[in-house]
Amino acid sequence: MGDMTNSAVDFYPKNQRGESNHAGEFGCSLNELRSLMELRGSEAVQKIQDTYGDVNGFCRRLKTSPTEGLAGNPADLENRRQIFGRNFIPPKKPKTFLQLIWEALQDVTLIILELAAIISLGLSFYQPPGERSEMCGNAAGGVEDEGEAEAGWIEGAAILLSVICVVFVTAFNDWSKEKQFRGLQSRIEQEQKFAVVRGGQVVQIPVSEIVTGDIAQVKYGDLLPADGILIQGNDLKIDESSLTGESDHVRKSADKDPMLLSGTHVMEGSGKMLVTAVGVNSQTGIIFTLLGAGGEEEEKKDKKGKMQDGNMENSQNKAKKQDGAAAMEMQPLKSAEGGDGDDKEKRKGGAPKKEKSVLQGKLTKLAVQIGKAGLVMSAITVIILVLYFAIDTFVIQKLQWLPECTPVYIQFFVKFFIIGVTVLVVAVPEGLPLAVTISLAYSVKKMMKDNNLVRHLDACETMGNATAICSDKTGTLTTNRMTVVQAYVGDVHYKEVPDPDALPSKTLDMLVNAISLNSAYTSKILPPEKEVALPRQVGNKTECGLLGLVLDLKRDYQTVRDQTPEEKLYKVYTFNSERKSMSTVIKMQDGSFRMYSKGASEIVLKKCSNILNAAGEARVFRPRDRDEMVKKVIEPMACDGLRTICIAFRDFPGSPEPDWDNENDILMDLTCIAVVGIEDPVRPEVPEAIRKCQRAGITVRMVTGDNINTARAIAIKCGIINPGEDFICLEGKDFNRRIRNEKGEVEQERIDKIWPKLRVLARSSPTDKHTLVKGIIDSLHGERRQVVAVTGDGTNDGPALKKADVGFAMGIAGTDVAKEASDIILTDDNFSSIVKAVMWGRNVYDSISKFLQFQLTVNVVAVIVAFTGACITQDSPLKAVQMLWVNLIMDTFASLALATEPPTEALLMRKPYGRDKPLISRTMMKNILGHGIYQLTVIFTLLFAGETIFNIDSGRNAPLHAPPSEHYTIIFNTFVLMQLFNEINARKIHGEKNVFDGIFRNPIFCSIVFGTFGIQILIIQFGGKPFSCIPLQIDQWLWCIVLGVGELLWGQVISSIPTNRLKFLKEAGHGTQKDDIPEEELNEDAEEIDHAERELRRGQILWFRGLNRIQTQIEVVNTFKSGTSFQGALRRQSSVTSQNQDVTNISSPTHVSLSTPNALSSPTSASAASAGHSRREGIP
Repeated sequence: MGDMTNSAVDFYPKNQRGESNHAGEFGCSLNELRSLMELRGSEAVQKIQDTYGDVNGFCRRLKTSPTEGLAGNPADLENRRQIFGRNFIPPKKPKTFLQLIWEALQDVTLIILELAAIISLGLSFYQPPGERSEMCGNAAGGVEDEGEAEAGWIEGAAILLSVICVVFVTAFNDWSKEKQFRGLQSRIEQEQKFAVVRGGQVVQIPVSEIVTGDIAQVKYGDLLPADGILIQGNDLKIDESSLTGESDHVRKSADKDPMLLSGTHVMEGSGKMLVTAVGVNSQTGIIFTLLGAGGEEEEKKDKKGKMQDGNMENSQNKAKKQDGAAAMEMQPLKSAEGGDGDDKEKRKGGAPKKEKSVLQGKLTKLAVQIGKAGLVMSAITVIILVLYFAIDTFVIQKLQWLPECTPVYIQFFVKFFIIGVTVLVVAVPEGLPLAVTISLAYSVKKMMKDNNLVRHLDACETMGNATAICSDKTGTLTTNRMTVVQAYVGDVHYKEVPDPDALPSKTLDMLVNAISLNSAYTSKILPPEKEVALPRQVGNKTECGLLGLVLDLKRDYQTVRDQTPEEKLYKVYTFNSERKSMSTVIKMQDGSFRMYSKGASEIVLKKCSNILNAAGEARVFRPRDRDEMVKKVIEPMACDGLRTICIAFRDFPGSPEPDWDNENDILMDLTCIAVVGIEDPVRPEVPEAIRKCQRAGITVRMVTGDNINTARAIAIKCGIINPGEDFICLEGKDFNRRIRNEKGEVEQERIDKIWPKLRVLARSSPTDKHTLVKGIIDSLHGERRQVVAVTGDGTNDGPALKKADVGFAMGIAGTDVAKEASDIILTDDNFSSIVKAVMWGRNVYDSISKFLQFQLTVNVVAVIVAFTGACITQDSPLKAVQMLWVNLIMDTFASLALATEPPTEALLMRKPYGRDKPLISRTMMKNILGHGIYQLTVIFTLLFAGETIFNIDSGRNAPLHAPPSEHYTIIFNTFVLMQLFNEINARKIHGEKNVFDGIFRNPIFCSIVFGTFGIQILIIQFGGKPFSCIPLQIDQWLWCIVLGVGELLWGQVISSIPTNRLKFLKEAGHGTQKDDIPEEELNEDAEEIDHAERELRRGQILWFRGLNRIQTQIEVVNTFKSGTSFQGALRRQSSVTSQNQDVTNISSPTHVSLSTPNALSSPTSASAASAGHSRREGIP
């Protein structure tokens, strides 16, 4: 790392390079600090001692105080920013509008059109030498008119112009999309705050305002925003995998390894750090700067997909892979540089396999199918036209191909080619991705108002398909405002908070000390902001509940804390999901130690051997007493929905000093002081929200670390479980016992027996949550695959949030780690916001289906008209420019109009679609075919009988460059008007009768319909030659409109035909089935496994490798013994290799154990882990 870093020096502003002259102002220069931060462990401690004496000396050099922090004087802060830099990593420049235009031009169909148009233009200016002879055949008839010949360039120019229009519209859409993302990004950045000490007060400041010399408070779940040195820490463990790639947590302490690096996660404990490097000078900043240097290569990689903002994109489609997590977490300052994390990923070897969201998968597949069909149709069109022309000219008229006729013939061929391309342009639904983007971007913007901050776009549509929600209890279903309402102290069970005089003074003092000291000093209760409101709880809510008890007992916790400040705490065992308890050791005046402990009552009580009685004296507490207490005190409290916390202590002698690292011996023989019941009331809006979910076909499950009785009581209050239903509630250990086989491995079929009825999982560890989520997602039980949403707030929820189809993190109570792993952040931590997300998600899905129904009707009709028209009359009734206009209104405008329909409550009345549901339902197929038949009938009637109906000249068989005809203008106009009225029909996709329902709630829709109509009038009346139009009379207009309105009436006829009668209708646009995935992708998917499985896998690989070697050696020995040809052994060896393939794809160790015995029994059937391995090992 060291040598890399120096190359980064070139990236700093000039004033930062000559910082040595500032070194006088502060006792150390920027470069000194940077080189210090590259040291680790004991080296760093040594360096600090040698250079600065100790941490206090270091603080003095940086003009800060370890206890008071910086004074917070603005001039001083600005000065520090000038010298040491700002805590901000500049984002990558957004793409310019020109770049976006260039990218839009890369579209294949547009390129083909441009080429055709240019050839057409070139030919129209080319005059063949001499008089055009009659010898070129009458095909060229009608070109004699001088004015017409000169107007030949118009078609080419018009096509180019319309291509330019399409490109600008696409580029503008991309640009506005990018702008929206940048806005979203900066909002996420502004919301990230961090606690620092300024002027002796702990304040929360935006991460970008942290400066070198700040004293920052680090706690469990933080994502460190800058580099620093630990001044004081309690049991601090850091996950540095985002920088080092090592997944083990690193223990940090002020005397052994005090170096804290930006971008790493605090997994346990708490502490204070002195900030030493910020922004581009921090370790993460240095990496980003180096990546920025590789920006040119980056650009090339970016070209592969014109996607929006990097950060969004980096984890878009959630590469569900732990390494992917590391790459993602490389954004400590949430710079919009996600692409870079991605880039590191590529260097590490193979970018992770991005999973497409459900909808994207279905759409891509559908678009490809339609595109292929369009390509075939357009190819056939061109071939038929060319053959017809060739046969007509050279066979029937028996003409020779003369050199002077070549340009004339080429002009015909170009015209045929343009018709073919036009068919292709209309067939390819390039509006699909646009519709998806517009719909998602619109929803994301609106979801902000509903307290959903969407981090990954696709999460929004996936949420519409959700069939299961695994929710946390605390804070999501409950208000996360803890209050102690019952207590068991001194052998008495108080049903409300006892009067302080009723308690023995000794017990009371002990209780107050135990609560005040054995809690994070960041947890406080502050006076209310408004007079009527409740006091504010800051920090850990459970601790705030206990501190509230101290205040209710008329004592002050702050005075106790002031007597023993945080620095004087001797040892802290912070709370984590394994311990389920927290303990703090303090040194007493006489040199002995006292440890206070608090935690889940059943866990702490198991470690108690004494309890304080009514007189405040310790008496023996036997297992029998414990069982009685569980029955009489804890279970009744839990059944009232209270969390039960046990508070205990233990005294240790001063010498010999206990071995504090031997946790099991320390956390034994405790004396119980009290058991309290904490109430966390259910949020008032939750029961209704859960009812809505159940009505919408979504199962809500509660996964909590609480006692099973408490969990069940809350689940009943919320309506997750209703009396008389068939459900199960399990504790984590029972759940594990039921899903694992004798070897302790998780079996999918065992999970399948449990999850459909499971409603509450209590006392669960993060691993249990992850196992449950993975089990439900992977399950093939039931008629459809499950789509699972998960809520989480703690660091330990990270894996489950990442694994879920949609991860919701809590915006208020959530840790940075949880937010990083999530897809949507609930800014109000409220379960009812999830229901809003479901509504928006379903709306996105429906909007896209509406657009599809409309788009496909137009595609089918336009392709058939162009195809048959071209084959029968050698000319498409709809010209290239007209087709491009139709394409523009259909694609761009219709996607805007239909994708912005607001959601309604009715969306929650139906079941979710699930993963396998096709995009185009049978009802939609009925609508597409029905409207297609109507439109084709109208257009073909007009095409072949229009001249007689309207008493006008026929436009059929017009010569090359002939002037536009009234006949074809009427066909074009009717076609467009039918699409306009069909757009109104497309608003409903479930067979509803009233298509105008709520139409005025969507102003965008109305304005687009009227706008398109207005432009159509201008095109017909004033479009002239470029649009191949002639102004129409008023009566002709009225007929066109009548035929258009017929669409609405016909729509009513179609919707009254029951779909189930039409057995021949097929659905289309299924998700990708397992069989459709190519072999390599499956192999890559096999890579996406969790750490634990990867470890197991590594074991298997070594095991097989060992077997394989032994086998090879046995083979060789046997060969030499028997004297058979050496080739035979090699041949058998390669047959082994081919069998190895089977093992590479094993996704759970269970299969391996089955194949091992026969691997041992027959040398040839053993399977190595990598196919080429045996070859690489080399046979002697």
